[in-house]
Amino acid sequence: MSAPPTSTGEPITSTSQLVAYLEAGSKPPSEWRIGTEHEKFVFRRSDLRPVPYEGPDGIRALLDGMTRFGWQPVYEGDKVIALSQGLCSISLEPGGQFELSGAPLETIHETCAEVHLHLKQVREVADELGIGMLGLGFQPKWRREDVPFMPKGRYDIMRSYMPKKGSMGLDMMLRTCTVQVNLDFASEADMVRKFRVSLALQPVATALFAASPFVDGKPSGYLSYRSHVWTDVDNERSGILPFVFETGFGFERYVEYLLDMPMYFVYRDGKYIDASGQSFRDFICGRLPALPGEVAKMGDWVDHLTTAFPEVRLKRFLEMRGADGGPWARLCALPALWTGLLYDATALNDVADLIADWTPAEHEYLRAEVPRQGLKTPFRGRTVRELALDVLVLARGGLHRRARSDSCGVDEGHFIAPLVEIAESGRTPAENLLAEYETTWRRNIDPIFHEHAY
Repeated sequence: MSAPPTSTGEPITSTSQLVAYLEAGSKPPSEWRIGTEHEKFVFRRSDLRPVPYEGPDGIRALLDGMTRFGWQPVYEGDKVIALSQGLCSISLEPGGQFELSGAPLETIHETCAEVHLHLKQVREVADELGIGMLGLGFQPKWRREDVPFMPKGRYDIMRSYMPKKGSMGLDMMLRTCTVQVNLDFASEADMVRKFRVSLALQPVATALFAASPFVDGKPSGYLSYRSHVWTDVDNERSGILPFVFETGFGFERYVEYLLDMPMYFVYRDGKYIDASGQSFRDFICGRLPALPGEVAKMGDWVDHLTTAFPEVRLKRFLEMRGADGGPWARLCALPALWTGLLYDATALNDVADLIADWTPAEHEYLRAEVPRQGLKTPFRGRTVRELALDVLVLARGGLHRRARSDSCGVDEGHFIAPLVEIAESGRTPAENLLAEYETTWRRNIDPIFHEHAY
C-alpha cells in the first residue's frame, strides 16, 4: 500500500455491499488497462548490506531524492513512507524493498516506457547515495535478522502475527521481491474465467521467472525460493484457492473467503489498531474486540482486501502474483504474458480449454513442485517447459491480434521474446545464476550484486 488507509465510507450493513464493491470493477474492453508493479532490493554498494530507513544513504534519503522528479511525499506520522505522482506511487515493503506501482496504461509499450523512466530516476539518486538496486526474487546473501524493518504501522502488526501462522512469514516480508501485473475484467463471468486461467497458470509464470536460488549466500535447493516461501506464510490467506474452480464461483464466493480470513488491523485516527486474528464478520456486527461496538465501514473492507495474498488476488481487478523480480526486460515481459492471454478472446478461449480438466490435485502439485524443479517439472506426460512453450504461443498470438503498435509500427508481441528464449533453452534464470555461482563466481555470492544490479 502506498499510503495509510482512510477507513472512511458508509457503514456495512449487508454482505451485498461487499459483493457490489467488487462487481463495480467490471469495465468494457475499451476501458481495460495494464498496471505493473515491481520491487527491488536496495543495498549499500560499499558493503552490500541492506539499507536502513534512516541515515545519509538510507531509504528516507532515497525517497527525498526522488522528489526532484516531481514525486510527492506521503507521510505516516512524521515518516515519509511512500511517494505519489498522478496515478503512480512508490512504496516501501517491510524490508525496504523499493516498489513502483505503475499507472493503469493502455499498452505494454507505455508500461515499458514507465519502467525505463522509473529505473533511470532511481539510478540517478542511488548513484549519488552510493546504493544499488537488485532485481531477484529472494535476498541472496543476508539473513532475516540482517534486514531492517521499515517504520510502517501495519508492518509492526504483521511482524508480530506472522510467526504465529507459518515459519516463513517474516522471510516473505523482509527478503522477497516480485513483479506483478493488474488486469481488468468485463463482468462476473469474465472475471471467473480469467481468475481460473491465471490461477492455474501461475506455476508457469513462476518457472519462467524463477530467479531466487540462493539463501544466506548459498544454493537453497530451489529455483524460486520466493515462491517456496509462500507455501508456509499463512495458509488462511495465501496459496492456490481450490474454490475458484468450483461450480458457482463468483464475487459472492470470494467475499465469503475474505470474511472467513482473519484480520490484521483497523486504521483509525492516524493509527493502526491491532485486530490480528479477529473476524471481519464480527466487525460488521459491531462485535470486534479491537473496537467494541463500532461497525465496519467500506474503507475497512478495502483495507481488508489488501491483506489476502493468494497467487491471484481479486480486488476491482485481478493481480497476478506468481513471478520473481528480475531485470528490466522481464519487468516488461510479465504484463505482456498475461495481457496476451487475458485481453484477447481467442487466446483466452484456447487457454481456458487447455486448463479446463486439470484437477485440484494437479493444481497443488504444480504449486509445490515448480519452485523446486522449474521448467523441468513433469506434468501430464510432458514438462512445464513444453506447457510454457504452448502458453507463450497463445500469448504472443493474443498480443499480435491486439495490434497495439508503437510509433515504429511494431506491436507488443516482441515483449514476450525473453520468455520464449528461456522456455526454448529449458533453463530458468535461476539455473543460469547457479552456473555463474559455481564457475566464474567461485561459489561467492557477492558478484551477483554487481553483475545483476539495475
